[in-house]
Amino acid sequence: MTSTNTLRRVSAAEVRARVGEPEAMIAAKVGDRIDPHTRRFIAHSPFLTLATADAAGRADCSPRGDYPGFVKVLDERTLALPDRPGNKLADSFRNIGENDGVGLLFFVPGMRETLRVNGSAYVTDDPDVLARMRTEAKAPMLAIVVEVEQVFFHCGRALIRSRLWDPASQALAAELPSAGEIAAEKMHLDPALLDQLLEDGYRKLY
Repeated sequence: MTSTNTLRRVSAAEVRARVGEPEAMIAAKVGDRIDPHTRRFIAHSPFLTLATADAAGRADCSPRGDYPGFVKVLDERTLALPDRPGNKLADSFRNIGENDGVGLLFFVPGMRETLRVNGSAYVTDDPDVLARMRTEAKAPMLAIVVEVEQVFFHCGRALIRSRLWDPASQALAAELPSAGEIAAEKMHLDPALLDQLLEDGYRKLY
């Protein structure tokens, strides 16, 4: 087996030479604002991933989910994401404070295509913005505002290959240890206790 220390690194120029240039039609799909179609997609999306990086370029990707439309379109160039209760690591907040570049990937259940949004972000506690994100009679304490620079739909090949929306794919979860069992090895605690703590936390989503 080849050592990871000796793996050849392919340059960006080599990658482009092998992959080729995108067709003009593909390049033209990249917009710089939220249009009616992307607005509707966002309004139906209950889940996204948020990519950030710190000042040194160390990357992080965080899942975000809520009721469909939990991300608000403030105007054609501005989105706002509520911060719901979580593990309090605040990795995304820390990264945005050091490096404001972000990437969002929106999903709609059953839809093969996804929506990509890239831009810059900052954190706000503006009362008017937070009020628009009130759920279960609770408004978030903070929100992430994204100033849109690029927005475009991504084809469904990855989701088709992964069979993500195929109900039969859910059987894969049964082949994995529980989250409590995974955490127990690092925390040296009872797996059943950790699983119960997780379930208790899941009942308090807001």
